Amino acid sequence: MRLILLGPPGAGKGTQAAQLVERYGIPQISTGDMLRAAVRAQTPMGLEAKACMDAGALVTDAVVVGIVRERLQQQDCAQGFILDGFPRTIPQAEALKGTLTALEMPLDAVVSLQVETNALVERLTGRRTCRNCGRGYHIRFDAPAKEGVCDACAGDLFQRDDDQAETIRHRLEVYHQQTAPLEDFYQAESLLKKVDGMAPIAVVQQQITALLQVV
Repeated sequence: MRLILLGPPGAGKGTQAAQLVERYGIPQISTGDMLRAAVRAQTPMGLEAKACMDAGALVTDAVVVGIVRERLQQQDCAQGFILDGFPRTIPQAEALKGTLTALEMPLDAVVSLQVETNALVERLTGRRTCRNCGRGYHIRFDAPAKEGVCDACAGDLFQRDDDQAETIRHRLEVYHQQTAPLEDFYQAESLLKKVDGMAPIAVVQQQITALLQVV
């Protein structure tokens, strides 16, 4: 099973990907993880990425796609993969299509989690993290026993800067400008599967697996 997971920040891609990994026995591949691994391993593309970062520049699409290609050729991707966080733009999607064609690894589906903006803001602004052990909480959905105090180590809980409402709304705006058009791209490829990401986690998973049974 070869999949792409689409959805804005806070849509639950990580949660759903983890369950799909367990169900299908395929790796979840995130751009950030791939980039860091390629740099550590000093692969040809990893070295190019490091040069970009050392110069304070954004890693180019060509380098990112090259790193994706390196990763997809590893043995654990032979039975499939879940791409999370890539592609982000139409040029990246077009480059990925060419790469997958060359590798003879066509996509089976692109799953897009649909969540309302206000719900995303609520999900993300409610997150809290322990300063001491790093455990995560949510003030509504997974609150600690004592407000502001970690259940595990009694450390102080704080809200990350990127979980502030203004920052979140900006991130969502960027997503809708750059990444949301991918839905049209993959709809034209007859790959897009939309899922109600507002539903409970287990129901979202049921929707996804039901859609994947017919691809």
